[in-house]
Amino acid sequence: MSDPDDGAWLLELETRSRRQGSGITRQQLAGHWRLVELWNREARPQPAPARLLQALQASLEIQPAGGSEEGREAAGLELRNSVRLGALELAFQGPGWLEGRRPLLRFRFAGMQLNLGAWRLWQRSLPAADQGGGPFFALIGAGCDDQGRWLLARGRGGGLARWRCP
Repeated sequence: MSDPDDGAWLLELETRSRRQGSGITRQQLAGHWRLVELWNREARPQPAPARLLQALQASLEIQPAGGSEEGREAAGLELRNSVRLGALELAFQGPGWLEGRRPLLRFRFAGMQLNLGAWRLWQRSLPAADQGGGPFFALIGAGCDDQGRWLLARGRGGGLARWRCP
């Protein structure tokens, strides 16, 4: 089985990732990822929510964080998650870090903003979440094909998502 659109293949890849780890590094995560597909907990396709998020240009930008301070957030990643409707954009940003062998991409959104084109209409800091209760993506697999790079992960809510980065 090697069809990334097949639910059984996705679950097999996830099982392998749980046992052996995915080997995904923070350098592999760097990029501007666009949401492509969604599946539910049982790896059944969820085309309607996926089409809605595609129409809203859902994206996840991940960049290695600068600095060499101690601590998981300082040595990790910077994330920006956004949706867009025309020129109107809602974005959340904050630090992220990798944990464990699988690994988990943990993150904490520290701020949100609403932009209209180049103009920032509104901005707000967000309170820190309780320890251990924050959002994450369990990174299942990453690769490259004729359409560019892809990333597969399961979110805290149980759904599977695939992103593409050209």
